[in-house]
Amino acid sequence: MQYSIGEIEELTGVKAHVLRYWEEIIPGFSPMKDIGGRRVYSQKELEMVVRLKHLIVEKKFTIEGARDQIIAESEAVNNHADLLMQMHEIRSELNELYLYAKKNKL
Repeated sequence: MQYSIGEIEELTGVKAHVLRYWEEIIPGFSPMKDIGGRRVYSQKELEMVVRLKHLIVEKKFTIEGARDQIIAESEAVNNHADLLMQMHEIRSELNELYLYAKKNKL
């Protein structure tokens, strides 16, 4: 799903000017722009806005601290990408076995 900057503002309560500022200082937070130059946010970017808002508002991080936290979380995911991929493959195999067993009434 894709969202306009206005929809992101409405969904999260984060003002458009803040979103544009975050684009400048948060690595990996850069919505695409459509042919008319309007920002188009993905689900991933919506989730990042929610995470940043949580860190800043709820956890009282500075914007720099929130940026560093996002970077650290991203690095942790990247460091465990192989493990996550293996877990995904195992989950898929288990789903296939479950469906096979269910179909054959095992």
